[in-house]
Amino acid sequence: MTLIETICLGIIQGLTEFLPVSSSGHLVVAKHILGFREPELLLDTALHFGTLMAVCLYFRSDLLQMIAELGQLIRPGRGGRDVPGPDAGLALMVAVGSIPTGLIGIAFRHPLESLFGSVAAVGMMLIATGIIVGITRFIPPAYGRRTRVTVLFALAIGTAQGLAIMPGISRSGATIVCGLVLGLDRDLAGRFSFILCIPAIVGALLLQLDMGAVNRVGAAALIVGFAVSAIVGFLALKLLMRMVRQGHLYYFAPYCWALGILTVYHLNN
Repeated sequence: MTLIETICLGIIQGLTEFLPVSSSGHLVVAKHILGFREPELLLDTALHFGTLMAVCLYFRSDLLQMIAELGQLIRPGRGGRDVPGPDAGLALMVAVGSIPTGLIGIAFRHPLESLFGSVAAVGMMLIATGIIVGITRFIPPAYGRRTRVTVLFALAIGTAQGLAIMPGISRSGATIVCGLVLGLDRDLAGRFSFILCIPAIVGALLLQLDMGAVNRVGAAALIVGFAVSAIVGFLALKLLMRMVRQGHLYYFAPYCWALGILTVYHLNN
């Protein structure tokens, strides 16, 4: 794979990993339209590692505060907390939400990933993603008043994240919309969605890691892919969080519908 193709894949990964348009669906479409080959597994890992760094950088203040409060929680006898603070509580809910995600990934990973071979299935899931994000057009601003993620909410959002392993279903779209439908504050729904993805991405990276492929891929391709996906991912994440706060997530619905219809009726023929 050339550096130009690597840069293109990094841009696609960085944009679509966070924008609610499905990164997996776009990679399938890109392979058909642009003739891209399936990226080497280690390169795919580098692209995902770049988007992981984008999340950690964007939410660095939240993550540091979570670590600090968790540290206070585990040593209450040394001037720490007896009950979890809001950030420690959010960290605990991320752990709870990761349970259904992990179980779905383990139990259904191979059956669901087999859908990558069906362009029509990917197109239908893209249309479904458009419907999911389109729902937010009808959620009034006053509805999102909940400022705390409960155990049931975490399990529901974690389940949505697990089901998003299907190619064409947007992880960010499914989890954010799930939070909004449950009545979470818009900013909290977005923050929880992306912080929840950190354990999922780390788990996927550990499963994909194959350092023996460095010579086949090339260090330059790995560095370029990582850097491009990290930079583009950070900018896409910044844009999406602004749109979530403004209640404009449904803006992505027409795009998902158009790409889904194109995929079903044109690329499948």
